[in-house]
Parts: sequence; structure tokens; C-alpha cells
Amino acid sequence: MTEYDDIRPFRIDIPQAQLDDLDARLAATRWPSELPGVGWDRGVPVDYLRALTEYWRTGYDWRRHEAALNELPQFVTSVEEQPIHFVHVPSPEPDATPLLLLHGWPGTLTDFREILDPLVNPRAHGGSAADACHVVVPSLPGFGFSTPLAGPGVDASRMADLLDTVMHRLGYRSYAVHGYDTGAWVALALGRKRPENVRAVHVNAMLSFPTGADGEFDALTDRDHARWDRMQNHNDGYLQCNSKRPQTVAYGLTDSPVGQLAWIVEKFKELTHPEDALPEQCVDRDQLLTNVSIYWFTGTAASAAQVYYEEMSAVDWSDTPTARGTVPTGVLLSAHDVTVRPWAERDHHVVRWTELDTGGHFLALEDPDALVGDLRRFLAEWA
Repeated sequence: MTEYDDIRPFRIDIPQAQLDDLDARLAATRWPSELPGVGWDRGVPVDYLRALTEYWRTGYDWRRHEAALNELPQFVTSVEEQPIHFVHVPSPEPDATPLLLLHGWPGTLTDFREILDPLVNPRAHGGSAADACHVVVPSLPGFGFSTPLAGPGVDASRMADLLDTVMHRLGYRSYAVHGYDTGAWVALALGRKRPENVRAVHVNAMLSFPTGADGEFDALTDRDHARWDRMQNHNDGYLQCNSKRPQTVAYGLTDSPVGQLAWIVEKFKELTHPEDALPEQCVDRDQLLTNVSIYWFTGTAASAAQVYYEEMSAVDWSDTPTARGTVPTGVLLSAHDVTVRPWAERDHHVVRWTELDTGGHFLALEDPDALVGDLRRFLAEWA
């Protein structure tokens, strides 16, 4: 055992000086002008953000949410000099399935709080002992308290290696994985790289693309065509910034809490369902602000964006593996998602496919019951 094999208890304890600094920065915000009558079309409206900022400053209670997070058993370890922060909640059921839950951007591990107890203690939530999971929820490297990044090259594949080591240190040699957004990239990478360890992979949507092969559009349904159209035409301004100039963008986000708030809340507006609803009509307002607060207090605007650079700008696509995944894979699509089924099935061993008419990108927050139900049914058959 080396010094990096240690797993140490962890508690969140943001210094009061940081809370005082946040309050002062919010109060001193320099607000931009705005064109009349444009609504959300050109970004977050000033009046909306002013009201949300005032609530963050005077109504939201970080200490209350910090205390609630500290009720969860948290730990930190280092794998090859990369700090990994995680929550580990074993089930009282001895035969529970080890399950790794992976968040995305702009989320944090707090996205999964509502589904933890139903997964760990299913008999208290309408399930059976056979549905139980030992749950591990890391902060992805570069996100939240899994910082600093040890260096460049921490892409989804590298994250998969690091998290597989964490699961082994916890005694889980065989486990299932669920992820969304970046977490789905990592979950699928785990299945490809560690099929001997990963029993099954469940994702809340995935990215799938055409290869240029003859006839690959012929079998698409109208719904698949619509998803492909949405994927090509969505607002990818944040994606371009994160994947090409993550460090430059981070100066504004790290110096201005309102800048960080606007950067994240716009995604909660665009990626929740229905899209024309306000973010707090789809996701609890305090939950949203807890997410933003974690990014702010940890100063991780730059490091959390690096995975986009690694996956989209640093990658050598000529070396990208093309072999089809072999681990049983379940796909759960919300109403917002854009995964094209034939292309997903071409690349992965998809054994379960579920489509919802509700919910958006943040399904664990928007419709936790739907996510838990589909996970239970998938794991019961394949894990």
C-alpha cells in the first residue's frame, strides 16, 4: 500500500470568509444593459438574473445545505496523484449490487441525492431487497472537491481508469455504472475498458453519430430524424467555449459569481423539460443554487471544463476505438434527449431501451422516480 491508497473521511466546511466574499461580490454586481423584448433568446434576461442573485444573497442558506450534504458519508482518496472525492452509502442488504453513479456538467454529485435512499433502502420505497445497491457517487475529476486536476489528459477514458481503482479500493471488484452527460461518457468508457469488472452500464442518454456509411439514415424513424436535427441545431455556444478555450472563459466565471450563475442557469433553462419553463419550475431552486455554489466555492469553472477540451480538441480521432461495446447497456431517454437509436445500437450492446415523454437532461432532479424505476428493472435483469 502506498500513501495514495488511503481513503480518508471528508466533510465540506467552506470558510466563513468565502461566504462573506460571495455576499460582497453579489451585492456589488456590475449589471449589463439589455435589448428590449428579447427574452431568453440572447441569453439570461437581466431581470430574471437580478431576482435569482438577490435570492442567492439573502434567501438561500448555504450552511443549511452544507450540513445536509455532510449527513452523507463522504471520503477522499488519491489515485496517481489525482484527488477523488466521493460519497459511499452501503446498503443494509448484504447482496446489494455495487453501483457507481456519475454526474455531468453543469451538475455535481448532489444531483443524485433524491435517488440515494430508494437505491440503498428499496424496501422503504416500494421495492424489494433484490433491488438494493451499494452506491458510490464521486465528484468527477476536476469537478467540485475532486481537485486540482493532476494534469492534462484527464478525458473520459482516464476518468474511467481512476474510478475503477476507487471501486476496487472499496472492495467492489464487480459493479454496475449509471451516468448522464459527461458521466455517460465515463460510464461507457468503463464498459469498454473494464468489461471484466463492469456488469452493466445504464445511461441517461448518450451521444451517437453517423459514420458516413451508405444507408445509415435509411432506417431512422421520424423521431430519430428529429433528434438528429435537434443535435445539429442546438445552441452549442457553451460547448465551443468549454472545448476550445476553457481557461480563457474561466477567468470571468471564477471572478464573478453572477457570471458563474448565468453560465449554469442558462443550461438549466435550455436542457430541462419543458424548455419554455423557468429552471425553478423543473428543478428545485435551492438545489440549483447548491450546484452553482459548489462550482463557485471550489473555483472549478476551468477544471470542470477541461474534459470537453480533452474529448473534443485534444483527442486524436484517428486513434478512437471503433470496436462495439460488449457490456450490457441500458438507455433511458427523456423527452429532451437526442440519442439516435440505430447508431447507439451500432456502437454499444444495447439490451434495454426506454423512452419517456417527460423530463430533461437532469433526470435525477426532474423525475427521480422514473430514473430509479428504470434502473431497478435494468439491474434486476442484467446486473
